[in-house]
Amino acid sequence: MNVKASEVIKFWFEELTPKQWFVSSEELDTRIYKRFGVIHDAATKGELDYWRATPEGSLAEIIVLDQFSRNIYREKPEAFANDLAALILAQEAIRKGFHNKLKTFKRSFFYMPFMHSESLVIHKTALRLFNEPGMEDYFEYEIKHKEIIERFGRFPHRNQILGRDSTAEEIEFLSQPGSSF
Repeated sequence: MNVKASEVIKFWFEELTPKQWFVSSEELDTRIYKRFGVIHDAATKGELDYWRATPEGSLAEIIVLDQFSRNIYREKPEAFANDLAALILAQEAIRKGFHNKLKTFKRSFFYMPFMHSESLVIHKTALRLFNEPGMEDYFEYEIKHKEIIERFGRFPHRNQILGRDSTAEEIEFLSQPGSSF
């Protein structure tokens, strides 16, 4: 495999703008798939464990599993299939103190798998992680994510994609502006 962790980091933080990270774009989704699809496949099989020796390598694997999955498989169940793996990798990287070795704008992506979790326990940790100087915007989004988990025990906007039945309360919630992320 010829893609290095540094290529993922360079792509995500230098070639893309922060706006591109969170806006749906078929062009970007295709670009990520074409450039990193093989790496994504390797990551889903646990074949990038050697990346975990460094903070940036760990972050690259987390971005591949957490963020690239959402781009490559947008509106498909596979978009969320690697959330648990990304969360476990993030927990381990944080235990090693890797997050403290990176600048805030990169560090936030160590924390994203916590925000994407449908576990209230994990969101309690996410609140603590995102409550640092320089992460005020992310902290506000984490509060919103946690409130949805407190209310529904899951993210209703994933229900249709994951083949889950929505409750009447979830359907009403989803009809409100800003209910989906």
